Amino acid sequence: MAIPKFNETMLPILKLIWDEKEYTLNNVVDILWKEFNLNEEELSLMSSNGWGQFYNKVGWWKSYLKQAGLVEYPRRWFFKITKEWKKVLKENLDEISVSYLKKYPSFIKFVSWNKSDKQYDEISNDFTPSELLDKWYKNIQLTLKNNLLDQLKEINPYYFERVILELFKKMGYWDFEETPKSRDWGIDGIIFQDQLWIDRIYTQAKRYTVNNITEKEIRNFIWAMSWDVSKWIFVTLSDFDKWAVEKANSAKLHKIILINWSKLADLMIKYNVWVQVKNIYEIKEIDLDFFSWDEF
Repeated sequence: MAIPKFNETMLPILKLIWDEKEYTLNNVVDILWKEFNLNEEELSLMSSNGWGQFYNKVGWWKSYLKQAGLVEYPRRWFFKITKEWKKVLKENLDEISVSYLKKYPSFIKFVSWNKSDKQYDEISNDFTPSELLDKWYKNIQLTLKNNLLDQLKEINPYYFERVILELFKKMGYWDFEETPKSRDWGIDGIIFQDQLWIDRIYTQAKRYTVNNITEKEIRNFIWAMSWDVSKWIFVTLSDFDKWAVEKANSAKLHKIILINWSKLADLMIKYNVWVQVKNIYEIKEIDLDFFSWDEF
């Protein structure tokens, strides 16, 4: 079963802790993942903040229900239901949604940014704020990747090869050497893993924009390699067909790395090649260690 949506977790948990006992977040997560029949793979999925996606979702649930007055924190780390929840229980609800929580003035105040704002309607029944932030971030990254690809398609093929070599240098390779543009036997450059230029890697960059790289092109490049070089990297703005991938994986005397347009864009973004930082947003959370001292 897939990880439940945000609103799908609230009612099951409240029914689970109806006995007014005190629970920790770990208690609830341990019980709830079995309730939803989640497997180990689903539990291991991580959010961008470093917490497990399911753990993160239940944590937001607890925060929302506290703001609505349905749970309370009797002491550090623990929470339990309130008398208000007992009233809600009598309504025989199918689910508790964010829309339902907006019946409580304290929750409306919680989701309103300031006095000049209208009620903040972007709060979702399906996603936590952290998940919404992740989705927006992924959308921005995907747009950037596509824009980067469009720009790479427009540049001179020789300059494209130079960009690739500059990328490898930023990734930590010591230096590179461009091969002559005539009689290079398909080799666009040589990158060196050490400052003595002992360990070499051959590179080839194909600025294809439509056709995928085929098995024949991989085979030809292997043939062009000198026998004293066992590593090479093939980069393309398109992709590799399955036979090209199989050929690269089956090479016995060479280590072959294939980089398609998506992986290339990811690397260029990661190592700041042709991109720059536009905005930085700091997402902060309570430092629980600070509040663990007895004098506080």
